[in-house]
Amino acid sequence: MSKPGDYAAVRQDIAALLNQPEYDDGSAGPVLVRLAWHSAGTYDAETDTGGSNGAGMRYEAEGGDPANAGLQHARVFLEPVKAKHGWITYADLWTLGGVEAIKQMDGPEIAWRPGRTDFVDDSKLPPRGRLPDGAQGADHIRFIFYRMGFTDQEIVALSGAHNLGRCHSDRSGFHGAWVNNPTRFSNTYFRLMLSRSWKEKTLDNGVRQFVHYDEDAEEELMMLPTDLALLSDPSFRQWVELYAKDKERFFADFAKVFAKLVELGIQRDESGKVINGDNIKGGYHSAPKKSAMPGKPEEVDRQYGEAEPLREENKKFRARL
Repeated sequence: MSKPGDYAAVRQDIAALLNQPEYDDGSAGPVLVRLAWHSAGTYDAETDTGGSNGAGMRYEAEGGDPANAGLQHARVFLEPVKAKHGWITYADLWTLGGVEAIKQMDGPEIAWRPGRTDFVDDSKLPPRGRLPDGAQGADHIRFIFYRMGFTDQEIVALSGAHNLGRCHSDRSGFHGAWVNNPTRFSNTYFRLMLSRSWKEKTLDNGVRQFVHYDEDAEEELMMLPTDLALLSDPSFRQWVELYAKDKERFFADFAKVFAKLVELGIQRDESGKVINGDNIKGGYHSAPKKSAMPGKPEEVDRQYGEAEPLREENKKFRARL
């Protein structure tokens, strides 16, 4: 157990678990980034609900949202870190996990501040349907991201996270990676989007995506309809073209907007202390580590506790510090 507030020690243990030879492309990094993204991306600026406070995916109402399919793997990867540093909240751990993973995958340093608390029940969870649908177009993208308070430029910069990871037909319905090296952060996503010919393909499950076969790598790469919508919309396209040419500008803009993302729903005073109502009333409430025995009655987070089949599936993926 580290001393409370020793975030450097937490970062070190997050970095140590990223190498997962039996998981996607040998790395847990991309799915940790997606966990951080989805834990914050439920924010609604008008109602000031959702966001990165609370770690709502511990509960079925949010964790079971189809848009969050597959993120149970990310949460499992981080459980040993939670066990070792019991003082840190899940809300802080999940956002810090994404920030540190990006750094370790050759991405930019991203500003991160602690202080998020964990909800004690599921009464304040946001409704489902607030996360992006990759099958949609530019109007949908704006509807989702404007609700959170992002600009067109910030939307394109955040989309650059698709330099990392891959889609799975049993999760999102889409299949494949956007780039050849999906565990290294870069601006390749933008360069490929502009320089390759993307052909529409309907998968066996009926889902429509776009593909390019890389003959040199003997690999089929993919783009979502929402990705290519960035090219058909002039306001979005100008930023795609800029980031394809200027990696340093993309890294700088991405670092700013990802820092903004993980602060969604967080209110701070001049000293940086979180002053959300739940934080003021309950302090820095760190939910206990979830039970290792799935389905055990009356245990904390029993709504989120892994079902037996999922526990067996994840055994081979568990991180070892």
